[in-house]
Amino acid sequence: MLDRIALILVTIGALNWGGIGLFKFDLVAWLFGGQAAIMSRIIYVLVALAGIWCISLLFRENEMLDTVTNDKVE
Repeated sequence: MLDRIALILVTIGALNWGGIGLFKFDLVAWLFGGQAAIMSRIIYVLVALAGIWCISLLFRENEMLDTVTNDKVE
C-alpha cells in the first residue's frame, strides 16, 4: 500500500515538474497559495519523501515483486 501511495505522489510531482518545465506553471503553488505557503511546502516534502521511498523499488529482489503480482492475479 505504501508503494502505491509513494508512486502516486511521485507521479504528481513529475506532472508538476513537467508543467514547470513546459509552461512555467507550478500547479501546487497555484492551488495552495504560492511556493512559500505551508500547504505547498507540505506537498513538496511529501513528494520528496515519496521519491526517496521509490528509490527502494530499484533495489528490491524481482522474486518478491513477482510473488506479490502472482498472488493478486490468482
